[in-house]
Amino acid sequence: MSVVTIVILNWNGAAHLRRFLPSVVRTTPPGVEIVVADNGSTDDSAALVEREFPSVRLLRLPENYGFAGGYNRALERLGSDYWVLLNSDVEPAAGWLEPLVAELDAQPDVAAAGPKLLACAERDRFEYAGAAGGFIDWLGFPFCRGRILRTLERDRGQYDDARDVFWVSGAAFCCRAEAFRSAGGFDADFFAHMEEIDLCWRMQLAGWRVRVVPESRVWHLGGGTLQNDSPRKLYLNYRNNLAMLFKCASPVQRAAVAVLRPLTDAAAALIYLLRGQRALAGAVVGAYRDFLAQHGALAAKRRTVQRSKRRPATHVYHGSIVARYLLGRHTFDNRMQGL
Repeated sequence: MSVVTIVILNWNGAAHLRRFLPSVVRTTPPGVEIVVADNGSTDDSAALVEREFPSVRLLRLPENYGFAGGYNRALERLGSDYWVLLNSDVEPAAGWLEPLVAELDAQPDVAAAGPKLLACAERDRFEYAGAAGGFIDWLGFPFCRGRILRTLERDRGQYDDARDVFWVSGAAFCCRAEAFRSAGGFDADFFAHMEEIDLCWRMQLAGWRVRVVPESRVWHLGGGTLQNDSPRKLYLNYRNNLAMLFKCASPVQRAAVAVLRPLTDAAAALIYLLRGQRALAGAVVGAYRDFLAQHGALAAKRRTVQRSKRRPATHVYHGSIVARYLLGRHTFDNRMQGL
């Protein structure tokens, strides 16, 4: 049988651990180890794990390395065939783990599989961070079955088919350790946000597949570390998205991005300014400044990614999801099923 380890990265998340970790312990099959990797917390979350969850292994990191760097460092210390990376604000349903493991067991070219993500607040509505499987458009904007931009659908079973996708959420990310290692893990320079999409893209270029398995369900709170209107979160999303495109996109796609993305992003920054949201406008500008400053390092990373390329990535929407949304198409409808 495959050896599976659940790894929960924690940073100052005592409240989340107290609320959500009991459901993880309760729904985890015998023989599967649960590890809380503490990312240099300054609250009492590490002590909480030791005191209230004796069956859970605590792995201490000396400082906060972010989502990407924290997981990289934690996983370096762990064995196992499969790792399940789980946010501290996730409540799994009964029987959530077995379908993910079965998917990797049955399909040896699948690098990562994710569950259906539903919202804690409205338990029959999809959750923003991954819904029922993720895609990107030609300009690099991510979207999901069940979530287009800010529109979240109710789950009526319309996306219950297991299928290949472009990315699955890092909030609940079951991956093959071999594939994670061979891809070089998460890009630690991302710190947080977009790192799982970047990793899924690199895995696909290296010949692996990514799957969503809606038979597995979890509920995700979301926004536990940075709120959705946080300038820091917006900065990281823009900067990391540009870096991901630079590293992974084909020459044709990169050319399109180089022309069109500055226009769309400048428009977004202008809208923030007109709304009086100067910090958000500054976050967009700062993301471009730091992206351009990283050009040399990103060029070296691109060479590494392209050398490992075995096939092009699939499940990219060859259009603009933003333009489609503005035209009133707010759901992943039948015309998109071929992605």
